[in-house]
Amino acid sequence: MQVIALDPGVIVARSVKWQTTCTLLHRGDETFIVDSVVFPDELDALPGVLGQAGWGLSGLLATHGDWDHLLARLAFPEAPLGVAETTAARLRAEPGVAQRRLREADEDDYVARERPLSLGSVQALPVPGKVDLGEDAELELIPADGHTADGMAVWAPFARVLICGDYVSPVEIPMISEGGSLNAYVATLLRLAPYVEQADWVVPGHGAPLDGQRALAILREDVKYLESLDAAKPDAAALPLARRDRIQKQIHAENLTRL
Repeated sequence: MQVIALDPGVIVARSVKWQTTCTLLHRGDETFIVDSVVFPDELDALPGVLGQAGWGLSGLLATHGDWDHLLARLAFPEAPLGVAETTAARLRAEPGVAQRRLREADEDDYVARERPLSLGSVQALPVPGKVDLGEDAELELIPADGHTADGMAVWAPFARVLICGDYVSPVEIPMISEGGSLNAYVATLLRLAPYVEQADWVVPGHGAPLDGQRALAILREDVKYLESLDAAKPDAAALPLARRDRIQKQIHAENLTRL
């Protein structure tokens, strides 16, 4: 796991698994953890990261309901978990799905965990909306569907940091998952563009944090790719130059099956 500080109040941990990111946001005497790392030793290290920073945990946020973004509850089982209303509805409609997919992934990776994932009760947050952080800051919650049918991005204006979930990734092309939508994905990218333009840092769900200029270039590549999928011959769509490996070609093939 790699841990870097982007700002005095922003720390990002990046998992070995899929380069999944977990962001700690701190202001005043409050700290939120957004999304999660994946492997048990990485999750076990999170309380130590908080302790070294001298921060106390206020709560957890998840950008969407995919299992690899929900695992912070394993490190902090008593912490409240806030999600978009769309994600809360998804988790209610899919009881046990995140837990089952975690077990399947752990079987693939030969991972043993001390306890199963328990989400407990989640807090449904209005999106668009805002969440207070400390006495003088707030987080803006932005609708972010398309990759899945649910989701939100988190804008931290005090640090000019955008946490965008599974969008604007330097390692993964746009993935239209089951329940996702090409048109909604494009709409989310266009909705995020003004935040990316003013961001010092963009933290994607997978991949290293990006400076605003590079993130904007990736966003434009992603819009171009998705628009080509929507054209008359989507099978001729060109993958972004830096994201053409075997896995990205598999994701592209799966995108075509969902059009």
